[in-house]
Parts: sequence; structure tokens; C-alpha cells
Amino acid sequence: MIYIASTPTRSTRSTPASAHREQASEVLRPTSKCPFVRGQSAPEQPRGATYDPLCVTNFLEKSNLEFSASDRILVPDQWKASVDHKIVDDTIDLLVQATYVHISLPTTDNFFELLTWCYVLDQKSFGNPLAWCYVLDQYELAEEYADDDEDKDAIGKLRKRVLKRLRNQDKLISEWGFEPPKECSRDEATAKYTEFLMETASGKIVGEKFSVNIVTPFEKTKLAAYTLSVISPCMRLYSFISKEIQALLDPNESNHVYKKWLDSLSSQKFEASAARIEDLLDKLSVSLTGEELDVVERLYHRAMKLELEFIWSQQVAQKTILPFSRLHKPDYAGQEGNLVIFCDFDLTCTAIDSSALLAELAILAATDVCESEDVRSTWNALFSQYVEEYQQCIDKIMSVEAGIEQFDRGNGLNYEGLCKALEQISEVEKDATSRMVRSNVLKGLNRTEVKRAGEKLAFQEGCKKFFEDLKESKNPRMDVHVLSYCWSGDLIKSAFSSDEQITLNVHSNDLVYEESISTGNMITKMESPMDKLRAFNDIAKSNTNNTKTSTVYIGGSVGDLLCLLEADIGIVIGSGTSLMKLGNHYGVSFVPLFSGLVSKQRELTEIGVFNTKGTSNILYTVSSWDEIYAFILGK
Repeated sequence: MIYIASTPTRSTRSTPASAHREQASEVLRPTSKCPFVRGQSAPEQPRGATYDPLCVTNFLEKSNLEFSASDRILVPDQWKASVDHKIVDDTIDLLVQATYVHISLPTTDNFFELLTWCYVLDQKSFGNPLAWCYVLDQYELAEEYADDDEDKDAIGKLRKRVLKRLRNQDKLISEWGFEPPKECSRDEATAKYTEFLMETASGKIVGEKFSVNIVTPFEKTKLAAYTLSVISPCMRLYSFISKEIQALLDPNESNHVYKKWLDSLSSQKFEASAARIEDLLDKLSVSLTGEELDVVERLYHRAMKLELEFIWSQQVAQKTILPFSRLHKPDYAGQEGNLVIFCDFDLTCTAIDSSALLAELAILAATDVCESEDVRSTWNALFSQYVEEYQQCIDKIMSVEAGIEQFDRGNGLNYEGLCKALEQISEVEKDATSRMVRSNVLKGLNRTEVKRAGEKLAFQEGCKKFFEDLKESKNPRMDVHVLSYCWSGDLIKSAFSSDEQITLNVHSNDLVYEESISTGNMITKMESPMDKLRAFNDIAKSNTNNTKTSTVYIGGSVGDLLCLLEADIGIVIGSGTSLMKLGNHYGVSFVPLFSGLVSKQRELTEIGVFNTKGTSNILYTVSSWDEIYAFILGK
């Protein structure tokens, strides 16, 4: 990929002279023509074009590319912009540190080496010499447009450092044991990002209904902010990913071939460069309007998405556990049979508890103010009693079972003790449901209004998209079931069916209706942790069909604990204070999902088998649905 650094030196607000000196420079951008060798113009580079893949060092030698006034190419005035040479420095550092030749990703036995390739070698367009010629030519122009000798000298030194770093990259690639391919071409993912970046820098803002005319200093400032919003995600992504990979490597294995590369991208120097670009973007954004700031945000997210699309476009030859759904596709060579995904509903999928929503509907359905107040008072009393009894039950369990917990923890999970504890909690749950039914607090609800409320129910961020894309994947080996204490199956179904793409198997309680008006009674099918466990086991057994079935359970409350442990992969979303408190008491270990997957991948690499055994003492924690999405669907 080719990066642009464009930052105005004249600002609409005052800045320290030491920080921003006025200077002029050419945007680091490819022109329509560029000297491939001295005195010769290269053709325009269409998507997918293939050029002679000279190694960078040989290219520089054979092309005899030198930088003199006679070699400079004039570009349209609209490409000229004012630039802070420190930002150019940082951006060129990024180009040289994180890019080299167009190399197909290798088949490697080490999953984390593969991750390194996927996240670091994201700059395929630099693989052909024409692309590097673009960069070097525009860097020469940066020196030409500088106003004073000091700036010319500073930019000239940066240009020389680029040439030096390019030559050093040959040695690094050779140490890895790879040679540039005989032919190279710009793949579609690289082309998308490159074109997006170039169009943004030219003032054509992709996805917006306007273009930026580069005339006034303010317009240059705005365009610089837009351009940096496309560059910044790349630097932040590389810095973050490199540090994550470094943290996963065995400290005793410090001689891996990617050490220099990772050390560079995870260094404080690179982090400082990324931070400076972000700081500059913040400064440039001060004078922008609210609408213009929205554009900056959209461009940033679009650039990050394109970076990730590049990563996911890479072919992975070896077997990996991500995305988990791929292991269960019919056309996957190492397929593991069926995949059944179970999920809780209230506060796992939704932003509010459905029982409170139904109570509010009952209050609104009351015929007069007095009746409405009576319903509200009854509901508040029922809720307060439930909370009090529930907390007393938890406190009793934690105190009475303390001695047993200490004895069994040394051997891992005290599953029998946990089941007995949850049976006590089940009684509290059932008593609360019985009191609610006897009170008739849910009498008089209109079924249509319940469904309409479900359609408008707020979901946790990312949850609905996960189920939409899960359905869109059309994997016949995947099945999805919702297990919930919710009092209305209609509410759950309508909450998901507001998008016609989503169809789920719902297992919950149901209100009883007469002519579409609730009677206050309920068909109770899912009242307690034990009810959920029975439903889970019945569904899992029915999905075997003489093939291995993998199960994933997603939940966040105490009622989900047994199902989470019984599943092959139990995922706890959110804080789940009571769940974790009780789980820790009985020897359950909570591990971040990412860390757990790293261990599973190592296990798969070393022994060739991904062991997914239920009823272990390990549950995996996530903070958002994005992590679940990445685990199961991958992108």
C-alpha cells in the first residue's frame, strides 16, 4: 500500500513555531506517470497489472535511479500541499518498516508466524518496483517544494534513509528464506485500500456526496485531516497486533525469523510515530465542523475495514481453529461435524431485561390511573422480594459451602457441589415465577403490542449483526437455539424476526392468551438453571446424527452456569458478577477468550487435534459481541 502524509503548516489557529514551521511539499502520492528508469516513463498501473518483479536493491541499481532536477515530474497544482516534515518522517518510517516486496504468504507450521505475515506484510503494492518508484519520486518532489534550505536538507535526509532502508530489507527477507516471486501483481484487497487512499488524498471522498476543492488553507487542512484519518488506522493496527504477537511468543524462543520485524513494529519508537500521527489528526480536527468530524470517523472506520479485509483475503493452508464455524462446513477438509450454538436472551442479547419491559406494558395496558398504579406497586413488590430472596440464597451458599469448596478446589471443579447450589437457586426462581402468575400482574396484555415491543427491543451492540451474518453464512451444519427465562416466546421471536434473515429456535416460557389478550397465566417451560441444562442436553443429543457435535454456549447469568460448563466452549459475556463469584467458589476458572484460543491453537498445531471437551472447569470471557463474532465467523 502507498501512504500519503499531508499536513498543513498554515493553520486557522495559532501553533508554536517550533512545532509547525511553514514549508511546502508534494503529497506522497503516485502520479499518472513516473520514471521507471532514467528518461523513461512507466505505464499507468491498472488493477491486477503485472511487472518485472525486481528485488528492490537490484531495481535501484539497474534503473540507475538518481534524484536530480532533470528527473522531476511536474504534477497538477491540486496535488501540492503543505506538510510537516516530522509527519513525513513518521509516515516514511511506516512505509519502510512495514513494507517490502510482493510475496505470497508462506505455508508455515507455526500459526503465529502466519499471523505475523497476515498482519505485517500488508503492503503488497510495494512489491513491484513501479510502486516504490512512485514513492521515491514523490519524496523527491517533497524536497523540491520546501521553502528553505533547512527543510530541503531535512527532507533530503529522509529520502536517503528510505533508500538505505530499502536495501536493508533485502537482507531481512533473505534471512527469512524467501525470494521475490517471478511475477507480482496487485491483489484486489490491496487495490481497494490503495484506490481509497488515493481518492481521499485527491479530494474525492469515497462514500460522501461531495469533493474537496484544494484552494484555501482551510480546505488543505480539511483534506489533510481526511487523508490522515485513512493513514492512522494502519499504524495503530500494526502497533497493536505486533505487541499482541510479541506477548504470545515464548520468551525462550528469541531467534525466530520475524524477530527484527516484530521488534520494530512493537517498539516505543513506532508507537510514538503512531501516536504523533493521531495527535496531528486531533489538531487538524479542531477547526472542523460536526459534519466534517463525522466524515473523519467514517473514513477511519472504512480504512480499518479495508486493512482487515486484506488480512482475511490471505490464503491459509494449515488447519486453524478460527473461524470456528469453518471447522464445521461440509466442504472443509478437516470438518468436525455439526455446530450447535446456544444463547441466553435477557442481558446477554438485550440491553434491558424483558421482564421489566413486560411489566411496563402491563402498566400501560391498565384501564385507568388507579389500576395502573396498582400494577406498578404489585410489580415493584414482587421484584424487590425476588432480589432479596435471591441475594440471601447466594450468601447462604457462599458461607455454608466454604469448607467443601476449599477441599475440592485442589482437584478442579466441584461440579456436584455446584449443582446442589443451583438447585437451591432454582427454587427461588420458581417461587418468584409462581408469585408473579398468582398476582395477575401480566393480565390484559395485547399479543400484538407484545410483538411490537419485541421488534423495538434494544440489543447489545454487535449481537444482532452476529446472528444476521450467521444466518447469511447458510452453513447446514450449524444450528442456533435461544434458552431463556423470558416470560414470552413471542417477544423473543419478534425481537429477532424484525430482520427477516434471522430465524432461531426459541425455548422459553409463554403467556396464555384468549383472543389475543393475556389471561395472566403462563406456560412454564424454562424457570431455572436445571431446566436450561435439561433443554441443552436434549438438543445436543438430538443433533448428533452419528457425527460429532460441537457446542458453544453464550450467557452471562448464574442460570447459565451449568450450560456454560457442559458446552464444549462456554463464553461468558459481560461482567456477570454473581456468576463469577459463584463459579470461583466451586473451582471454575475464567480465562479471556483470546488467551484460551491461543492455547487451543498451539494444541492443534502440536498434536493435530482440537480437543473440545465439555464439563471442564474453564469458561471463556469476552467484553463484547465483536469477540464472539471474530471467534465463530472470523470477519
